[in-house]
Amino acid sequence: MLASLPRRSLPLARASLPLSRLSLAPPRPTAHPLRALCSSGTHDDFKPQVRAYAEGWEAVEAQIKRDIARDKVVLFMKGVPDRPMCGFSQTVCEVLKAEAVPFKGYNVLADPELRSGIKKFSSWPTIPQLFVNGEFVGGCDIVMEMYKSGELRALLKEAGVKE
Repeated sequence: MLASLPRRSLPLARASLPLSRLSLAPPRPTAHPLRALCSSGTHDDFKPQVRAYAEGWEAVEAQIKRDIARDKVVLFMKGVPDRPMCGFSQTVCEVLKAEAVPFKGYNVLADPELRSGIKKFSSWPTIPQLFVNGEFVGGCDIVMEMYKSGELRALLKEAGVKE
């Protein structure tokens, strides 16, 4: 097959090192001075901050109930309201800000147990999730439909968070 290739492309087909010098062994770790500080590859500031739930699901459920009872409008989202980490969370934040509604956001990326727990709690598979007066409203698509139709504004007025 190489014989059928034009002569000028033959150098591209050859290995740059003799086969005896090629190694299939994994590369040796570098001795970079910062590697010792970050043995796991991730600095502690960037690792998820997990709440300690000693009792398992019951403790997660109890925390979620406290969270949604504490504020009238609660959004479980990826990121925080000032810095959403996904487009869907950003959309719901923008809708709530457009409605001039104060809300509390909980970052599910910072707590894997909360992330899985909120899905189980609401029987809804996706994030973000909006709660108003302790009741699950929906995710991004539902919130957007309600916003466009005016249902969200009516719900927020009924909840006493919008004039």
